Amino acid sequence: MSNDERSGGTPGVLLSFVLGALSGAALAVLFAPRSGRETREILGDKLRETADRSRRLGERAVEKGREVAEDATGYVERQREALEKRRDRLSAAVEAGRQTYRDEKEKM
Repeated sequence: MSNDERSGGTPGVLLSFVLGALSGAALAVLFAPRSGRETREILGDKLRETADRSRRLGERAVEKGREVAEDATGYVERQREALEKRRDRLSAAVEAGRQTYRDEKEKM
């Protein structure tokens, strides 16, 4: 039995982390040296900061995704153009070969 099978794998680790974080947060609120109002204000401030940070990270991720998509589109377009050029050269070479064959056949 592998280590992942015994520990529950990634979902088990994530669940353990979340439960530990929630337990720690609950204990911190219970044993906080501040009043309930001060604690709520601090938690609200931290929540707003986290929400702002998450929003900025999300915006950066979306922008980075757009850049990657544009790069990929450009790459695909360049490869398509290169493939078309190769196809055209091959067609021209095949046609030249056919014409040469016809010319040699007429000489006989």
